[in-house]
Amino acid sequence: MPTVSVKWQKELYPAVEIDTTQPPYVFKCQLYDLTGVPPERQKIMVKGGILKDDADWSKLGLKEGQKLMMVGTADEIVKAPEKGPVFMEDLPEEEQVVAVGHSAGLFNLGNTCYMNSTMQCLHSVPELKSALIEYPQSGKSNDLDQSSHLLTVATRDLFSELDKNVKPVAPMQFWVVLRKKYPQFGQLHNGSFMQQDAEECWTQILYTLSQALRSPSTSANVDTVKELFGIDLVSRVHCAESGEESIETESVYSLKCHISQEVNHLHEGLKHGLKSELEKASPSLGRSAVYLKDSHINGLPKYLTIQFVRFFWKRESNQKAKILRKVDYPLELDIFDLCSDDLRKKLETPRQMLRDEDGRKAGLKLKEKSSASADIDVKMSDAEGPSNARGESSKTTLGEGSDKNVQLTGVYDLVAVLTHKGRSADSGHYVAWVKQENGKWIQFDDDNPIPQREEDITKLSGGGDWHMAYICMYKARTLPM
Repeated sequence: MPTVSVKWQKELYPAVEIDTTQPPYVFKCQLYDLTGVPPERQKIMVKGGILKDDADWSKLGLKEGQKLMMVGTADEIVKAPEKGPVFMEDLPEEEQVVAVGHSAGLFNLGNTCYMNSTMQCLHSVPELKSALIEYPQSGKSNDLDQSSHLLTVATRDLFSELDKNVKPVAPMQFWVVLRKKYPQFGQLHNGSFMQQDAEECWTQILYTLSQALRSPSTSANVDTVKELFGIDLVSRVHCAESGEESIETESVYSLKCHISQEVNHLHEGLKHGLKSELEKASPSLGRSAVYLKDSHINGLPKYLTIQFVRFFWKRESNQKAKILRKVDYPLELDIFDLCSDDLRKKLETPRQMLRDEDGRKAGLKLKEKSSASADIDVKMSDAEGPSNARGESSKTTLGEGSDKNVQLTGVYDLVAVLTHKGRSADSGHYVAWVKQENGKWIQFDDDNPIPQREEDITKLSGGGDWHMAYICMYKARTLPM
């Protein structure tokens, strides 16, 4: 990579590296980090005139050590009079973030909206940020590869930058490390980086963090990511032809909402997603046979992630196609009926407490406990032990990596939506819609955060060419123990 110096006003920045495999816009983002001059305000003098965002480096005749001249004004905080009202612009950047009520946007580095929207959604999880803050800069565990360690550090640093700034952040370092760990995100087409699948980006980042954010304690190997996002499933696998039946358990980071002509609502799609057919070898038949797999949730996460399965491979055109069908989703999601019998029994008491609490908030007088409800409590205490087919207790309280003094209810509130606009998985545009701590919703369209009304969030349900939900993230409604 050639190294140049850049002269801006009275400042000279020596030894600035230019990655000529990337468009000049990325170089401008580097200069933005150095000077504070946004890319759209930068005028960089090169051979033939002013450097354009999509110029071809090979035709500019850059030489090692060449000096470039840049013109442009930086975003500066206006100083208030010594004795006068304090305006938001006069506050330190960290205080501006609090005053504005949301964190910074992310510059698009060339079809990186899939990455930007993913990171804005994950950035909204405070427990994940806390775990990353505690992650050591250089003290990675022996069984973690270097690229995973660097991606974890880059995630932590990017979240920190978002929290400290109101001006857009250029996620250069994170993008470089992400492509090094997962080269598929660096695919080029005609010299430009290709659009990628946000769900794949989300999954790969969470997988890496799950490997990195494990407790080094010898007494318990706590997986922070599993505690926050892990969903335990118990499945009955049955072959009608042979009569064989088995019980299987697994842990996943998201539920799938399958979309068909019968699916009009998220809940219906989730039910479809928990039932499937698979073909595998039958020991009793001595050949392959069809098995039906019926799954139920046996352990609840703090954050429930749901993917709308909108993309599929179309053989006729040999490319990914998109299902545009409208599928409604709620601000409040109750997944009680998707749970195993064992988990439902354990949820009955906290759910009754939640209903009582909601009744108090609504000003309703609670009924005295009847002898019948007391009997239910006795049965509930008897049901606290293992009761599913594998003899494994279901999870209703948050584990070691979370707040251990709360219990889950099976009720979740929507906190983030990642949408896709367009008709193809390999094109279009991704945007994040995130609920802030103050309760307000912000649309993060790359570097442009836009306030939104809550009632408009559930309108991103599809049915046309507008933004439609691709990933929804819900936060558990909990009760104290």
